Amino acid sequence: MPDILLTVFIFIVGIVMGSFLNVLIYRIPKGENIAFPPSKCQSCQMALKWYHNIPIFSWLFLQGKCAFCKESISMQYPLIEFITGIIFVLLFVKLGLVWYLPFVFLTFFLLLGLVMIDFKYMAVPDSLNLLALAISIIGVNAIESLQYALMAAGALALLRYYLSYFLNKEAMGEGDIIVAGTMGALLGFPHFFYALFLSAILAMIPSLLAKDKAVPFVPFLAIATFIVYLLDSQFETMAQWVMYG
Repeated sequence: MPDILLTVFIFIVGIVMGSFLNVLIYRIPKGENIAFPPSKCQSCQMALKWYHNIPIFSWLFLQGKCAFCKESISMQYPLIEFITGIIFVLLFVKLGLVWYLPFVFLTFFLLLGLVMIDFKYMAVPDSLNLLALAISIIGVNAIESLQYALMAAGALALLRYYLSYFLNKEAMGEGDIIVAGTMGALLGFPHFFYALFLSAILAMIPSLLAKDKAVPFVPFLAIATFIVYLLDSQFETMAQWVMYG
């Protein structure tokens, strides 16, 4: 029973954090203050009451509409809250109550924000990106994580320069390199390479469908990092099977 209650508590913390993440996703690309003014309806500009901001439940209670003007509220809000809650629960189940769990929570929380912003705006804010990198390095073992972060960022930077040279166009953004550093700090080696390979596979079909249009790569890096982080032992087994049969 205590484990169930703790898991529910972790989920509640996650959806509350997800509510704040929606603020970051909306305001940071616009250069707005993340604390002031208080939340308001994007259609009628009316300030929301505290009970309009209860994660998930307010959206359901209001039937996805503003309490004042009845304009539709994007389903992104409850989805981000729910996804953040699920991410926190899965990480808790994976790690248990270790001292560095909050650092892991915050790193993947920020990566989710980067995913959404890159999808919506084709931009990777340095403020969130560098913060995610710093938090991922501080957690667990700062010296070792820093080494892995530098190695991973350096590896992707070299790959970027070579690809850009041979393709005669920018192969990936500088933000991707910072994300690679976060991946290295979280995963270490060789798990970083597993995630990098998986991200390339995940990005393959969208890239082919997009043809000449740019495809954001950060979402695939972040998703692959989360998958490999959760299933690290399975990826080790798979790598052993591929190499040695």
